Amino acid sequence: MEAFRSPKNPISRDKPDGAAVPVPVTIPASPFMQKLGYGTGVNVYLMRRSPRGLSRSPWAVKKINSKCTSSQQSIYQQRLNEEAKILKDLQHPNIVGYRAFTEANDGSMCLAMEYGGEKSLTDLIEERSAKKLGPFPAATIFKVALSMARGLKYLHNDKKLLHGDIKSSNVVVKGDFEAIKICDVGVSLPLDENMTVSDPELCYIGTEPWKPKEALEDSGVITDRADIFAFGLTLWEMMTLSVPHLSLGEDSGDEDESFDEDCFDEDAYYAALGTRPALNMEELDPSYQLLIDLFCVCTNEDPKKRPSAASILETLEESLSQE
Repeated sequence: MEAFRSPKNPISRDKPDGAAVPVPVTIPASPFMQKLGYGTGVNVYLMRRSPRGLSRSPWAVKKINSKCTSSQQSIYQQRLNEEAKILKDLQHPNIVGYRAFTEANDGSMCLAMEYGGEKSLTDLIEERSAKKLGPFPAATIFKVALSMARGLKYLHNDKKLLHGDIKSSNVVVKGDFEAIKICDVGVSLPLDENMTVSDPELCYIGTEPWKPKEALEDSGVITDRADIFAFGLTLWEMMTLSVPHLSLGEDSGDEDESFDEDCFDEDAYYAALGTRPALNMEELDPSYQLLIDLFCVCTNEDPKKRPSAASILETLEESLSQE
């Protein structure tokens, strides 16, 4: 994991006591950075750093999309401020780390984070789907499940935080799954001693296809198990190379045909939200059984019947020790 940590501030040669001299953080304007991806109202860029000629680990920089309206920019800036505040207090090998929150040369405020990898899990799923390679190997999905469970246990148990938007695009991967980290804590919500979001003013955001049943109900009680439902669907994504529920109602006559919005059955899609999508069992051999079982229990419509992140981690680590 050392490769993911930024080096400490260099020691000044001008000071006899060898005291550390902070290096000013200078964020280039967007056109001078490589765009890595985007989210709601934000873009993420790769910032390569070489202060004073030193080679340093790159950062991922999140900035508000300049095309947003003034009112939108105000909302997204508030979210970015909150994300920076939350991320600064987190430190875990399976959570993308905080680096800085500062103003760029173009005057925009940006959040600099640990660079967890060039691709999100969504990117890798789409690439595999395009090549028609079928489900990820069970061992790879297991590795992702284990890393995510470790990160979620830390958020839920140690920090009393609900991530609030677990999905493949919020998981970054280094190399050939050498390191797997959860990112984007901008919509995280505090959990009380009962692992419940008890503040009535706080709203679960999430992303529609990954939302559990309770998040789709006006009076639904949101707990740590909302993340678990989305975690289960993230495993499903790796086994199906699909977005949950999005293929419902499509004409399946031509396998080469991409998603067609005109053929989409909106009623079927909305009826399916919050439920467990089907798996094509013919594509999954016995090596997937543990992952299938985990997916099923995590996507139970009753949140009380879903396991905690801690119990998922215990099960996975026990399985790992028996290999």
